[in-house]
Amino acid sequence: MRKLKTILVSAALGVGLAAGAVQAQERVFFGIATGGTGGTYYPLGGMLAQVISNNADLAGKKLSATAETGNASVANAGLLGRGDIESAFVAADILDSAYKGKNQFEGKAQKNLRALGALYPEAVQLVAQPGLNSFSDLGDKSISSGSPGSGQWQLLGDLLEAHGMSRDDVNEDYSSFSQSAEKIKDGNLDASLITAGAPTASIVELANGHDISIIPLTGDPIKKLQETQPYYTSTVLPGGTYKGVDKDIETIAVRAIWATHADLPEDIAYAVTKALYENTDTLGKVHVKGKEISVETALQSVSIPLHPGAEKYFREKGIIE
Repeated sequence: MRKLKTILVSAALGVGLAAGAVQAQERVFFGIATGGTGGTYYPLGGMLAQVISNNADLAGKKLSATAETGNASVANAGLLGRGDIESAFVAADILDSAYKGKNQFEGKAQKNLRALGALYPEAVQLVAQPGLNSFSDLGDKSISSGSPGSGQWQLLGDLLEAHGMSRDDVNEDYSSFSQSAEKIKDGNLDASLITAGAPTASIVELANGHDISIIPLTGDPIKKLQETQPYYTSTVLPGGTYKGVDKDIETIAVRAIWATHADLPEDIAYAVTKALYENTDTLGKVHVKGKEISVETALQSVSIPLHPGAEKYFREKGIIE
């Protein structure tokens, strides 16, 4: 299991080192596993790391946070389960499955997972070539769902089942967000399932140079999905979010959760949670989704135990009685 790394940083007192007077300060490193560069986890994780490094108070220690690229929710839950990173962004449904040992985590329950708090809703964006306007249009088409076993892969299977289809009815591709956007642009892919805070960088770049369609996810099939996957709520992707997509698009969304593991020291969990929820304005300057993070919604869709450090902060704020 990875332990929190510490080093001693020497700071000279007085005119210089000649006097031999130095003071040692402990520095604690804190990692945040995010996602690929084409999504929302990565830029927000980078700014969150900066916010923590600049604002976290750790009783005389220097807390230095770093954001690390990753393979998003399923992989991040695995990293936390093994104690290989201090924290990570994980979609609420994946975090629930990991803790309870369901779906991709069947027989592999990660009971040491703990929540630091909820972040923002991630929109499910089914991006497609022009002319593909409904889910039924995807029959015999190529569609990217990300890596096998990922949250996207699981969601595509659930969506296909809800629409009376199966994986045999489509030509499945396993590209990342950025890779799938490039393939759509080059005409080598018909559609891609991208769950991320909107606007999503990879889709923005694609839409700026290529006509796209975003397929609505609504109606009876989605109601059927929500019966078994209650973490997916109905939402609207506003018209104008992407170039050429002028109408509102009905779709679904799942909230992103900031998670950790039970071995994280309580004082660190408290310090980073406080740093996040008391500096949300800074995050909002990086991405519009940062504006949707608030202490008032910090427990929405959190179905696993809170870390005691986070719980202490929420009690102080009156979120928990």
